[in-house]
Amino acid sequence: QVQLVESGEGLVQAGDSLRLSCGASARTFSIFAMGWFRQAPGKEREFVAAIKWSGGSTYYGDSVKGRFTVSRDNAKNTVYLQMNSLKPEDTGVYYCAATLAALYGSTWYKRDGYRYWGQGTQVTVSS
Repeated sequence: QVQLVESGEGLVQAGDSLRLSCGASARTFSIFAMGWFRQAPGKEREFVAAIKWSGGSTYYGDSVKGRFTVSRDNAKNTVYLQMNSLKPEDTGVYYCAATLAALYGSTWYKRDGYRYWGQGTQVTVSS
């Protein structure tokens, strides 16, 4: 069982930066990858970024490439999402996710690839 707890919610202006954190309760050597998804009101939950726990390979959604950076701290069992140059369309609830199973190809970018989810944290970007 993996428990995830996000933090770092905030209300910022367009162009600002914000960093989200997600702590994992499980023994992280058993985690294959952790990711971030977001959901805006009335929209589907979409992939934002993910990182492979061993090796640190990263994956990003097209809308955040070049602006967001996902990273991990193995010693703290924590994954981070550094968000720069924020836009109003980045507004939504951000969810941390984790999987113990390997991900391949398109499964990196899909909700079904991740079994464990945090409770979500709100990010609001005003124009």
